[in-house]
Amino acid sequence: MLQAQVLELKAKRNYRFIVFKIDEKAQQVTIDMVGNPEETYDSFTKCMPENECSYAVYDFDFTTPENCQKSKIFFIAWSPDTSRVRSKMLYASSKDRFKRELDGIQVELQATDPTEMSLDIIKGRVNL
Repeated sequence: MLQAQVLELKAKRNYRFIVFKIDEKAQQVTIDMVGNPEETYDSFTKCMPENECSYAVYDFDFTTPENCQKSKIFFIAWSPDTSRVRSKMLYASSKDRFKRELDGIQVELQATDPTEMSLDIIKGRVNL
């Protein structure tokens, strides 16, 4: 089911972003929140939990220097310094396996505080 949501984000552009969390009791990744296509990057970053780890996929639109409209799919591993150590370990150990299940990820970003996933950093990672 998670792959289907990411495919809709990528191919149909039904979502701007998807935020995932690990349900520790069920030991599986679930969807925590989705953003509509018109959502901004700022609204996405405000959705990231302040003191809890999560994964997110974000569809970033940009214009190249040649004036071409493009987009890249970002995978963001969010692990704030204020989250529990056990949670950080769980997310770190699950990240590669979870990311492999998601088709179409073009850029990966690891962030421990909001400045590490600022819009400037995102723009810098699309190789403009």
